[in-house]
Amino acid sequence: MATLLAPCALAVLAYMTGLFLVALGRKDNSVADVGWGFGFILVAALARVLGPASGARPLLVDGLVLLWGLRLGIHVFLRNRTRGEDFRYAKWRSSWGRWFVVRSYLQVFLLQGLILLVIAAPMVLVHSAPGPPLGLLDAAGAAVWLLGFFFEAVGDAQLARFKRDPAHRGRIMTEGLWRLTRHPNYFGESAMWWGIFLVALSAPRGALALVSPVLLTGMLLRVSGVTLLEKKYEGRPDFAAYARRTSAFLPWLPKRP
Repeated sequence: MATLLAPCALAVLAYMTGLFLVALGRKDNSVADVGWGFGFILVAALARVLGPASGARPLLVDGLVLLWGLRLGIHVFLRNRTRGEDFRYAKWRSSWGRWFVVRSYLQVFLLQGLILLVIAAPMVLVHSAPGPPLGLLDAAGAAVWLLGFFFEAVGDAQLARFKRDPAHRGRIMTEGLWRLTRHPNYFGESAMWWGIFLVALSAPRGALALVSPVLLTGMLLRVSGVTLLEKKYEGRPDFAAYARRTSAFLPWLPKRP
């Protein structure tokens, strides 16, 4: 695994540095969000070219990551085209002052690259050594991944359609999948990587891949996802009412008013 991880790390370093330079030119650190999904495709491609393993399992994992990364990257690119820099990055741009460029490179792009490498652990593992034929764990992993892909893709589409209607300006999305969880897209992304972990579990040393969904889920819940985004809505009575009846993360039937 170490011999495969080193070239992947160098490629991610170069990739994130390139994204940083683009963001610097555009004065928009949201470029990091656009590049997130495509970065995993880069790691998958390198692992496929350089890794000794072949067969159905690496092909399955690569296919799942390719589909996820392309959809997410294109979605975020289209979403960000006209809305400007994300409020989180705009806040840091203001608060970091003269250290903004250095801190952006270290705390946004390089840190995100490191996190990307850790989350990509299942891909590196399945390409590092031949494993047994596909089995029940692989089927279970693919099923969990499909559930997650459904929640992320459909949740994003529902929110985009909701925001396109001028009558919804300033309102909170509470219908469709957003009726079952306040963050169907975050739940979906987490579920997909739990699914990929299940697929990787049958590979040699596959249990090491547990770090991937644990880190991603923790970040979505406590760092860059649910917690940070919901601070934006603090003090709004409509959001408070929505939060009281709707699960924060795991899909569940809403509570009665």
